[in-house]
Amino acid sequence: MSGKLLRSAAVFSSMTFLSRLSGLVRDQVYAHVFGAGGMMDAFFVAFRIPNFMRRLSAEGSFSMAFVPVLAEYKATRSPEEVKALIDRVTGTLAAALLVLTGVVILLAPQIARLIAPNFDAEQMRVLTDLLRITFPYALFISLASLAGGILNSYQRFAIPALSPVLMNLSMIAAAVGFAPLMDYSVMVLGWGVFAAGVLQLGFQLPSLARLGLLPRPKLDFAHAGVRRILTLMVPTLFGSSVAQFNLLLNTWVAALLISGSVSWLYYSDRLLEFPLGMFGVAIGTVILPHLSSRHAETDPEGYSKGLDWGFRLCLLIGLPACAGLILCAQPLLATLFQYGKFDATDVQMASWSLMAQSIAVPAFLLVKVLAPAFYSRQDTRTPVKAAVVAVLTNALCTLVFFLVLLYGTEPGRQALQATGGDLKLALGQVQGAHALLALAIAVAGWVNALQLAWLLRKAGVYRRQPGWRRFLRQIGVATVAMTLVVLAFRLFWPDWTPWAWWDRGWRLAVMVGAGGALYAGLLWVQGIRPRDLRGH
Repeated sequence: MSGKLLRSAAVFSSMTFLSRLSGLVRDQVYAHVFGAGGMMDAFFVAFRIPNFMRRLSAEGSFSMAFVPVLAEYKATRSPEEVKALIDRVTGTLAAALLVLTGVVILLAPQIARLIAPNFDAEQMRVLTDLLRITFPYALFISLASLAGGILNSYQRFAIPALSPVLMNLSMIAAAVGFAPLMDYSVMVLGWGVFAAGVLQLGFQLPSLARLGLLPRPKLDFAHAGVRRILTLMVPTLFGSSVAQFNLLLNTWVAALLISGSVSWLYYSDRLLEFPLGMFGVAIGTVILPHLSSRHAETDPEGYSKGLDWGFRLCLLIGLPACAGLILCAQPLLATLFQYGKFDATDVQMASWSLMAQSIAVPAFLLVKVLAPAFYSRQDTRTPVKAAVVAVLTNALCTLVFFLVLLYGTEPGRQALQATGGDLKLALGQVQGAHALLALAIAVAGWVNALQLAWLLRKAGVYRRQPGWRRFLRQIGVATVAMTLVVLAFRLFWPDWTPWAWWDRGWRLAVMVGAGGALYAGLLWVQGIRPRDLRGH
């Protein structure tokens, strides 16, 4: 690979860093302007629906079906046939999404009642309006994801990775510039989402034009490539839908809990997404076209080495990220979000869910490599089976954890007594239930990763490269040492919520800087060099 994978991942990751940084600023604006109340819960629930479609297209069924077929066409067909495939896929996708958008707009009240049955009348009205405004984003962002998949397949990673910055800038502008002008200020966020979809699609079109691949949409279900993609999409659509339905189910459950739970989960999830987005999505995005090409060219050795590179990089990042997020949950949330309407209680509640979900950071990262390992071979059924088991695990763990909370703790028993034994009402009165929901997600994440790893080994397409025992010892020693240093800082500075922002800021910089420097230094002392991460 002569370093190509690492360079591509570095480009994607650096652009994604800008996106995540602007996303943190956006979330700080959310926290300052809107806080974590019922209206923000309505927005976060509404945005789950178009975001569900984004994940299906960008990180789910469509991308996993389209990129391997496009790689095969690039390797075996003429440029004219590649362009014909792109035109017809674009037309088919756009037509399907236009119909779906119309249906969602018409049925918005019914969808709102389904996904947030516990909302009051005012929240329900706002949620319905937000659904109608935000869902067209699904059309624009899915087409933008198609454009990004094409660019990634031609090794143009920077523009697709940078386009989410436009989303964040659009949301910041809406919140800061227009929120005071509306009766329900949260409505401006819906229009910000709509504008962001248009901007993200338009931003990538000039790059496609320079490659001579600007689509001219044509509706053609009979095209062989379109039929192939649709065939591959059926199981991946089910699998990705199961995973994304799991997110919607968690949102529905969170809406039953104490007011603010949806928002607390959102803010903790945003911090969790920082390492997952910067590194996990970057590695997965880069490795899918690479593995697809190695498979199309019948290069099993290159395929196996690409997987090995991905696994090592995921663990190198995932283990310290897991420890760091657990130990620094309160400092991070207080430093980044405790302003305006987002108070110390919100910080504490969000930190509980962040710590719980951070347990599975290595698993979430590994799945970004394990799933493409199957999709690149056009095996779309195996990840579906794993996803179904993971969702069932999540549901079972959520049920068990909630029952233990209600019947096994004093606050839970008091809530049951106060509500006459009504489980749903009791959950809405007990603090901390949202953290158990996050813990269930973490358990399901590990179940998913371990299943995929076992099935990949069973398939016999991955051969472990030499040096794994030494590598695990090196990152294990560095992670333990980093954890002890950060833990010492946390014991010395236990509560961050009373301090001013500048006191939080410099302390966070010192703590994270010391831990990160020690981790990197110990890796260096033990012999790990940047060249070792370039691939084979």
